[in-house]
Amino acid sequence: MSWQIGDVTLESRFFLGSAGYPSPEVLRQSILASGAQVVTLGLRRQLGIDRNAQSDNGFVDVVRSTGVHLLPNTAGCRSAREAVTLAMMSRELLGTHWIKLEVIGDEQTLQPDPWELVQAAEELVRNGFEVFPYCTDDLVSCQRLLDVGCRILMPWGAPIGSGQGLINPWALRTLRARLPDVPLVVDAGIGAPSHAAQAMELGYDAVLLNSAVAQAHDPVKMAAGFRDAVAAGRAGFEAGIIQPQAMAVASTPVTGRPFIL
Repeated sequence: MSWQIGDVTLESRFFLGSAGYPSPEVLRQSILASGAQVVTLGLRRQLGIDRNAQSDNGFVDVVRSTGVHLLPNTAGCRSAREAVTLAMMSRELLGTHWIKLEVIGDEQTLQPDPWELVQAAEELVRNGFEVFPYCTDDLVSCQRLLDVGCRILMPWGAPIGSGQGLINPWALRTLRARLPDVPLVVDAGIGAPSHAAQAMELGYDAVLLNSAVAQAHDPVKMAAGFRDAVAAGRAGFEAGIIQPQAMAVASTPVTGRPFIL
Protein backbone atom coordinates (compact mmCIF):
# COMPACT_ATOMS: atom_id res chain seq x y z
CA MET A 1 0.00 0.00 0.00
CA SER A 2 1.37 3.40 -0.98
CA TRP A 3 2.17 6.07 1.60
CA GLN A 4 3.16 9.72 1.63
CA ILE A 5 6.39 11.24 2.88
CA GLY A 6 6.97 14.90 2.27
CA ASP A 7 5.56 15.65 -1.16
CA VAL A 8 6.28 12.19 -2.60
CA THR A 9 4.18 9.02 -2.73
CA LEU A 10 6.13 5.81 -2.13
CA GLU A 11 5.42 2.10 -2.33
CA SER A 12 8.52 0.85 -0.46
CA ARG A 13 9.07 1.42 3.27
CA PHE A 14 12.76 0.55 3.14
CA PHE A 15 15.30 3.40 2.89
CA LEU A 16 18.87 2.37 2.07
CA GLY A 17 22.24 4.00 2.66
CA SER A 18 24.94 4.00 0.00
CA ALA A 19 28.27 4.01 1.87
CA GLY A 20 30.80 1.22 2.28
CA TYR A 21 29.77 -1.19 -0.48
CA PRO A 22 32.46 -3.38 -2.09
CA SER A 23 31.89 -1.74 -5.48
CA PRO A 24 29.46 0.58 -7.28
CA GLU A 25 28.01 -2.42 -9.09
CA VAL A 26 27.26 -4.24 -5.82
CA LEU A 27 25.60 -1.06 -4.58
CA ARG A 28 23.48 -0.87 -7.72
CA GLN A 29 22.40 -4.49 -7.43
CA SER A 30 21.67 -4.09 -3.71
CA ILE A 31 19.43 -1.08 -4.34
CA LEU A 32 17.49 -3.01 -6.95
CA ALA A 33 17.20 -6.09 -4.72
CA SER A 34 16.01 -3.98 -1.78
CA GLY A 35 13.12 -2.42 -3.67
CA ALA A 36 14.06 0.84 -1.93
CA GLN A 37 12.84 4.06 -3.50
CA VAL A 38 14.90 6.38 -1.30
CA VAL A 39 18.70 6.18 -1.02
CA THR A 40 20.89 8.41 1.13
CA LEU A 41 24.10 10.06 -0.04
CA GLY A 42 26.91 11.33 2.19
CA LEU A 43 27.46 14.94 1.18
CA ARG A 44 30.94 15.29 2.64
CA ARG A 45 32.10 12.54 0.28
CA GLN A 46 30.25 13.91 -2.74
CA LEU A 47 31.55 17.44 -2.23
CA GLY A 48 35.11 16.29 -1.54
CA ILE A 49 35.11 17.61 2.04
CA ASP A 50 36.02 14.26 3.58
CA ARG A 51 39.57 13.64 2.37
CA ASN A 52 39.60 10.16 3.86
CA ALA A 53 36.75 8.97 1.63
CA GLN A 54 37.47 7.09 -1.55
CA SER A 55 36.87 8.73 -4.91
CA ASP A 56 33.24 8.63 -6.01
CA ASN A 57 33.54 9.42 -9.70
CA GLY A 58 30.20 8.55 -11.27
CA PHE A 59 28.81 7.45 -7.91
CA VAL A 60 25.71 9.64 -8.07
CA ASP A 61 25.02 8.42 -11.61
CA VAL A 62 25.13 4.81 -10.37
CA VAL A 63 22.54 5.56 -7.69
CA ARG A 64 20.36 7.62 -10.01
CA SER A 65 20.38 4.85 -12.61
CA THR A 66 18.20 2.77 -10.27
CA GLY A 67 15.42 5.38 -10.37
CA VAL A 68 15.40 6.17 -6.64
CA HIS A 69 14.85 9.47 -4.85
CA LEU A 70 18.10 10.93 -3.52
CA LEU A 71 18.24 11.84 0.16
CA PRO A 72 21.54 13.68 0.75
CA ASN A 73 22.72 13.72 4.36
CA THR A 74 24.91 15.98 6.47
CA ALA A 75 26.75 13.15 8.21
CA GLY A 76 29.92 14.32 9.92
CA CYS A 77 28.66 17.80 10.77
CA ARG A 78 29.23 19.03 14.32
CA SER A 79 27.35 22.34 14.26
CA ALA A 80 24.16 23.84 12.90
CA ARG A 81 26.12 26.29 10.75
CA GLU A 82 28.16 23.51 9.14
CA ALA A 83 25.06 21.42 8.44
CA VAL A 84 23.12 24.32 6.93
CA THR A 85 26.03 25.26 4.67
CA LEU A 86 26.38 21.68 3.46
CA ALA A 87 22.64 21.39 2.83
CA MET A 88 22.65 24.57 0.75
CA MET A 89 25.50 23.20 -1.35
CA SER A 90 23.70 19.90 -1.83
CA ARG A 91 20.59 21.56 -3.20
CA GLU A 92 22.69 23.22 -5.87
CA LEU A 93 24.64 20.06 -6.65
CA LEU A 94 21.90 17.44 -6.60
CA GLY A 95 18.77 19.46 -7.36
CA THR A 96 16.70 18.22 -4.43
CA HIS A 97 15.19 20.07 -1.47
CA TRP A 98 15.25 16.88 0.61
CA ILE A 99 17.92 16.73 3.30
CA LYS A 100 18.67 14.16 5.97
CA LEU A 101 19.87 16.42 8.76
CA GLU A 102 22.60 15.06 11.03
CA VAL A 103 24.36 17.18 13.64
CA ILE A 104 26.47 15.00 15.91
CA GLY A 105 27.13 15.95 19.53
CA ASP A 106 29.21 13.05 20.87
CA GLU A 107 32.16 11.39 19.16
CA GLN A 108 31.78 7.93 20.72
CA THR A 109 28.04 7.36 20.45
CA LEU A 110 27.49 9.67 17.45
CA GLN A 111 24.41 10.86 19.31
CA PRO A 112 22.68 13.87 17.74
CA ASP A 113 23.08 17.26 19.41
CA PRO A 114 19.45 18.24 20.09
CA TRP A 115 20.08 21.99 20.36
CA GLU A 116 22.16 22.33 17.20
CA LEU A 117 19.78 19.97 15.40
CA VAL A 118 16.71 22.10 16.16
CA GLN A 119 18.56 25.28 15.21
CA ALA A 120 19.65 23.85 11.86
CA ALA A 121 16.22 22.36 11.16
CA GLU A 122 14.50 25.69 11.77
CA GLU A 123 16.76 27.52 9.34
CA LEU A 124 16.52 24.85 6.66
CA VAL A 125 12.72 24.66 6.86
CA ARG A 126 12.61 28.45 6.55
CA ASN A 127 14.70 28.10 3.37
CA GLY A 128 12.35 25.61 1.74
CA PHE A 129 13.95 22.28 2.61
CA GLU A 130 12.07 19.10 3.46
CA VAL A 131 14.07 18.17 6.56
CA PHE A 132 14.50 14.55 7.65
CA PRO A 133 16.15 15.00 11.08
CA TYR A 134 18.20 12.17 12.53
CA CYS A 135 17.33 12.39 16.22
CA THR A 136 17.17 10.32 19.38
CA ASP A 137 14.00 8.68 20.67
CA ASP A 138 13.43 11.51 23.19
CA LEU A 139 9.83 12.70 22.90
CA VAL A 140 10.49 16.31 23.92
CA SER A 141 13.33 16.72 21.41
CA CYS A 142 11.11 15.28 18.72
CA GLN A 143 8.32 17.69 19.59
CA ARG A 144 10.73 20.63 19.30
CA LEU A 145 11.69 19.52 15.80
CA LEU A 146 8.04 19.39 14.83
CA ASP A 147 7.51 22.84 16.33
CA VAL A 148 10.09 24.37 13.97
CA GLY A 149 8.45 22.84 10.91
CA CYS A 150 9.81 19.31 10.41
CA ARG A 151 7.15 16.99 8.98
CA ILE A 152 9.19 13.79 9.30
CA LEU A 153 11.26 12.35 12.15
CA MET A 154 14.03 9.76 12.05
CA PRO A 155 14.67 8.52 15.62
CA TRP A 156 17.52 6.11 16.17
CA GLY A 157 17.07 2.47 17.07
CA ALA A 158 20.62 2.34 18.47
CA PRO A 159 23.90 4.17 17.84
CA ILE A 160 24.92 4.39 14.17
CA GLY A 161 26.54 1.24 12.83
CA SER A 162 26.25 -0.65 16.12
CA GLY A 163 23.87 -3.34 14.84
CA GLN A 164 22.24 -3.58 18.28
CA GLY A 165 18.68 -3.33 17.03
CA LEU A 166 16.02 -1.47 19.00
CA ILE A 167 17.63 -0.81 22.39
CA ASN A 168 14.62 1.11 23.77
CA PRO A 169 11.38 -0.25 22.30
CA TRP A 170 9.40 1.51 25.04
CA ALA A 171 10.60 4.95 23.90
CA LEU A 172 9.91 4.13 20.25
CA ARG A 173 6.46 2.82 21.14
CA THR A 174 5.78 6.01 23.08
CA LEU A 175 6.79 8.18 20.12
CA ARG A 176 4.47 6.26 17.84
CA ALA A 177 1.57 6.58 20.28
CA ARG A 178 2.10 10.30 20.94
CA LEU A 179 2.76 11.26 17.32
CA PRO A 180 0.25 9.14 15.42
CA ASP A 181 0.08 11.35 12.32
CA VAL A 182 3.80 12.06 11.88
CA PRO A 183 5.82 9.90 9.46
CA LEU A 184 8.41 8.12 11.63
CA VAL A 185 11.43 6.31 10.20
CA VAL A 186 13.70 4.25 12.47
CA ASP A 187 17.23 5.21 11.50
CA ALA A 188 20.52 3.68 12.69
CA GLY A 189 21.48 0.66 14.76
CA ILE A 190 19.55 -1.97 12.83
CA GLY A 191 21.72 -5.02 12.28
CA ALA A 192 19.41 -7.86 11.24
CA PRO A 193 16.19 -8.25 9.27
CA SER A 194 14.41 -9.20 12.50
CA HIS A 195 15.24 -5.75 13.91
CA ALA A 196 13.62 -4.09 10.90
CA ALA A 197 10.54 -6.28 11.26
CA GLN A 198 10.28 -5.32 14.95
CA ALA A 199 10.36 -1.61 14.09
CA MET A 200 7.63 -2.06 11.53
CA GLU A 201 5.53 -4.10 13.95
CA LEU A 202 5.61 -1.10 16.31
CA GLY A 203 3.83 0.90 13.63
CA TYR A 204 6.77 2.82 12.21
CA ASP A 205 6.38 3.99 8.65
CA ALA A 206 9.79 2.90 7.38
CA VAL A 207 13.33 1.96 8.35
CA LEU A 208 16.65 3.32 7.13
CA LEU A 209 19.87 1.34 7.36
CA ASN A 210 23.22 1.06 5.67
CA SER A 211 25.92 -1.00 7.39
CA ALA A 212 23.80 -4.13 7.83
CA VAL A 213 23.57 -4.46 4.05
CA ALA A 214 26.85 -2.87 2.90
CA GLN A 215 28.97 -4.95 5.30
CA ALA A 216 27.16 -8.26 4.83
CA HIS A 217 29.01 -11.14 3.16
CA ASP A 218 26.39 -10.95 0.41
CA PRO A 219 24.96 -7.41 0.32
CA VAL A 220 22.54 -8.13 -2.50
CA LYS A 221 21.00 -11.12 -0.73
CA MET A 222 20.87 -9.21 2.57
CA ALA A 223 19.11 -6.29 0.85
CA ALA A 224 16.43 -8.69 -0.36
CA GLY A 225 16.13 -10.16 3.13
CA PHE A 226 15.54 -6.73 4.64
CA ARG A 227 13.01 -5.94 1.91
CA ASP A 228 10.96 -8.99 2.91
CA ALA A 229 11.35 -8.33 6.65
CA VAL A 230 10.10 -4.75 6.31
CA ALA A 231 7.09 -5.93 4.33
CA ALA A 232 6.35 -8.71 6.84
CA GLY A 233 6.60 -6.36 9.82
CA ARG A 234 4.28 -3.84 8.24
CA ALA A 235 1.77 -6.56 7.34
CA GLY A 236 1.83 -7.76 10.95
CA PHE A 237 1.16 -4.26 12.26
CA GLU A 238 -1.71 -3.68 9.84
CA ALA A 239 -3.23 -7.10 10.57
CA GLY A 240 -3.15 -6.53 14.34
CA ILE A 241 -0.64 -8.42 16.47
CA ILE A 242 -2.08 -10.20 19.51
CA GLN A 243 -1.09 -8.89 22.92
CA PRO A 244 1.34 -10.97 25.02
CA GLN A 245 -0.24 -12.81 27.95
CA ALA A 246 1.30 -13.65 31.32
CA MET A 247 -0.24 -17.14 31.34
CA ALA A 248 -1.07 -19.80 28.80
CA VAL A 249 -4.24 -19.24 26.79
CA ALA A 250 -5.66 -22.29 25.05
CA SER A 251 -5.83 -21.84 21.30
CA THR A 252 -8.20 -24.82 20.92
CA PRO A 253 -11.56 -24.69 22.75
CA VAL A 254 -11.88 -27.38 25.44
CA THR A 255 -15.54 -26.74 26.30
CA GLY A 256 -18.76 -26.71 24.35
CA ARG A 257 -20.02 -29.19 21.76
CA PRO A 258 -17.41 -31.22 19.91
CA PHE A 259 -17.59 -31.40 16.15
CA ILE A 260 -16.08 -33.66 13.55
CA LEU A 261 -15.00 -32.51 10.08
